[in-house]
Amino acid sequence: MYAVILHYKAPLSDMDRHVDAHRVWLREHYAAGHFLLSGPQRPRVGGLILAAAMPRAELDAILAGDAFARAGLADYQVVEFAATMTSPGLAALAEKP
Repeated sequence: MYAVILHYKAPLSDMDRHVDAHRVWLREHYAAGHFLLSGPQRPRVGGLILAAAMPRAELDAILAGDAFARAGLADYQVVEFAATMTSPGLAALAEKP
């Protein structure tokens, strides 16, 4: 699995011009099963996406398609991790050994 931390590089007024396209992209990847949760940081200096396990190259290609990335408005810090403990409702998301 991956925690993807977005760091905004532009004023919020610039981010807001691309947020609708960003949300379309998010919905597309939720529907495909790539994303598990997401939301803005507080204060709104970036965001966070929890992504399902997949090859890193696949995730990188997905992230490159984000409206924020295409416009050069955000940096993406990717942290890969193995979910070894979860709440009961999230147990199905843990990586298989």
